Amino acid sequence: MDIRKVVIPAAGWGTRFLPATKAMPKEMLPIIDKPIIQYVVEEAVASGIQDVVMITGWQKRAIEDHFDRQFELEKHLESQGKEKELLLIKKIAQLANFIYIRQKSEHYGNAMPVLAAKPAIGNEDFAVMWGDEFIMAKPPRLAQIMEVYKKYRGAVISAVRIESKDDVSRYGIADMEQVEKGIFRIKKIVEKPLPEEAPSNLATHGAYILPPDIFGIIENLKPRNGEVWLVDAINELIKTGYPVYGCEIQNGKYYDTGNKTEYLKTVIEFALNHPDFSKEIKDYLKNLKLD
Repeated sequence: MDIRKVVIPAAGWGTRFLPATKAMPKEMLPIIDKPIIQYVVEEAVASGIQDVVMITGWQKRAIEDHFDRQFELEKHLESQGKEKELLLIKKIAQLANFIYIRQKSEHYGNAMPVLAAKPAIGNEDFAVMWGDEFIMAKPPRLAQIMEVYKKYRGAVISAVRIESKDDVSRYGIADMEQVEKGIFRIKKIVEKPLPEEAPSNLATHGAYILPPDIFGIIENLKPRNGEVWLVDAINELIKTGYPVYGCEIQNGKYYDTGNKTEYLKTVIEFALNHPDFSKEIKDYLKNLKLD
């Protein structure tokens, strides 16, 4: 069976971006003229996803509104003759079939929004992508791990090489064995290891294809430091003998827009490549007096 559904957790508080995220979801922060989460959804749709399951909270209503029809705005744009803008906002609501579930768990941790999707997933394998980061790749990252899934089945996680040894402690690092070029059988994921203890420099993160078995594992996990982590559930899945693969993403660049510095870098890079005003931005940056 092909992967038809993606779960996008978007229920976090976004405390790193306060006060901007006091009343606005961090996933709705703009990268030029599109919110972060739209890039994530567009990647999923470009990979063949039909159903997008958003895991939200009471403070995330703006996400639902963004992917809905807004008839008053459409009528206004039509009356103003703004056909380009009209087509853009109509297309957003037509991207996929959107399903919204509010996270109501008492525990924190990134496994809990995945568990919240259980009623919408049923008994089929599904994808997971985080709502505050994305990779620009050709073909799309999710499409690449789908190809590995079709060939090997099992679970699949996207992976990227960490060039700087000092940066491995920011990620879950795979202890693995190579199956073929760019594809690895994962034996264990070591969460945020010290540089000298990292089993490799391959970070497994960002996009996942998981079996419905993961729900039962999450339900039985004990919280670690008060939180329930997806990496712990995946390691437990590996212990059962279920095959889990890492797919090293080709022709891609990772944008971690969940922290201020990387978010600003992403905005600047996208501005420098924007067809409408890249030259103006480049000229502006060249004329800045930097210490």
